[in-house]
Amino acid sequence: MYKYERIVFWSEDDKRFVVDVPELPGCMADGATVAEAIENAEIIIEEWIEVAQETGREIPQPKGRLVYA
Repeated sequence: MYKYERIVFWSEDDKRFVVDVPELPGCMADGATVAEAIENAEIIIEEWIEVAQETGREIPQPKGRLVYA
């Protein structure tokens, strides 16, 4: 499992759960359930990274959430 932040939300237009991976531009997945959307996002993240490697594109390091004191 990759350590990139994932934002899960319901799309009323699509009637599906959507996962956005903001650290990887354009990287999104969907599913009928939250679990399915997250599972699909793992596949899309892997494919995003593979394409980036093949094309010489920079792959961002996962930043995660900021910690506030």
